[in-house]
Amino acid sequence: MTRTAEGDALTALVLPAFELNGEFLAAAHDIATPHGLTPAWWQVLGATLDEPLPVAEIARRVGLGLARQSVQRVADILVDKGWAVYRDNPRHTRAKLLEPTHAGRTVVESLRDEQHAWSNAVGAEVGVEELRQALAIVAKVIRSSRTYRGDLSRQGYEG
Repeated sequence: MTRTAEGDALTALVLPAFELNGEFLAAAHDIATPHGLTPAWWQVLGATLDEPLPVAEIARRVGLGLARQSVQRVADILVDKGWAVYRDNPRHTRAKLLEPTHAGRTVVESLRDEQHAWSNAVGAEVGVEELRQALAIVAKVIRSSRTYRGDLSRQGYEG
């Protein structure tokens, strides 16, 4: 089977998408490291700011290739550092909920100004309309790929 023009266009997007992911991780590293966090620690802790969550749910929400076991290791580190605690889960006796402590919330809040400065500067250079269009396209590619693969169980981004 030969690839169509649409297939060529999608394939041409793959390497820049990986490069964009790498750039986001590098920026997260630059922002998080001075505060004693890694990007993964920030990501997992940030997922619990609105509500305590079981590790499996954090892995689903965070996505980005983090397996449940990786999220579990990060959660254990966060608990060891005093930035999170495990709470009983009324819906599942074995799947504890990860909840940020006051110290965990404080460390995430400590990097908020730097994250906002980065996102404001990059966003201003690109432009809000172009970013909204990019989000809509990325969301459509994700939905289309999941439909093709039969993986409709995961929530995607709304564009």
